[in-house]
Amino acid sequence: MRTLTRSILAGVAVMALASGAVVAQTALTKVPAEVRAGTYKLDAEHGKITWSVDHLGLSTYAGQFVNVEAELRLDPANPSASSLTATIPLTAVDSNSAGLDRHLQTADFFDTANHPTATFVSRSVTVDADDPTEATVVGELTLRGVTRPVTMEVEFNAAGEMRGAYKAGFDGEATIRRSEFGITFGQQMGLGDEVDLHLEGEFVLQP
Repeated sequence: MRTLTRSILAGVAVMALASGAVVAQTALTKVPAEVRAGTYKLDAEHGKITWSVDHLGLSTYAGQFVNVEAELRLDPANPSASSLTATIPLTAVDSNSAGLDRHLQTADFFDTANHPTATFVSRSVTVDADDPTEATVVGELTLRGVTRPVTMEVEFNAAGEMRGAYKAGFDGEATIRRSEFGITFGQQMGLGDEVDLHLEGEFVLQP
């Protein structure tokens, strides 16, 4: 009898946990208009920028920037009033090669002795008329002291309460030409000029 009772109680506990998991999952919304308005800060542990570039025609080489700081001012009722700013520490780059990471700090590439960070400031946010989960963000990227316009295609993933905090998650894609920022090292050898950027971020609503 005790064994049967324990089995029943265990079954009830599993059902309760499963029910809680379903509630947590359904608490997330994928409808942009339902997202809370306000100022959000990027959760640095769940935010990064992955870059990729053609490596001499042999492969597509990729790396990441981490420890990115970003602030999102979100107005779902009036998306065009939303804005995004970001600061990228160029020393926090991971290319899976310690030698390349060091080389990227030099004047051949980022010149971090003089320009330790890159910054992005949005100038406009335009939501896709056919899909409210997608938007075009146009802004200015400053890298090595040079500022150029950049267009980023952004997709809203979901938002909701996560472990005591309200979060909103997004992915973004952009392509830049490094030569426009004075980075031309290796082009004569076939190192790509176009750099694809994939941005991933979970933003936390501030009190």
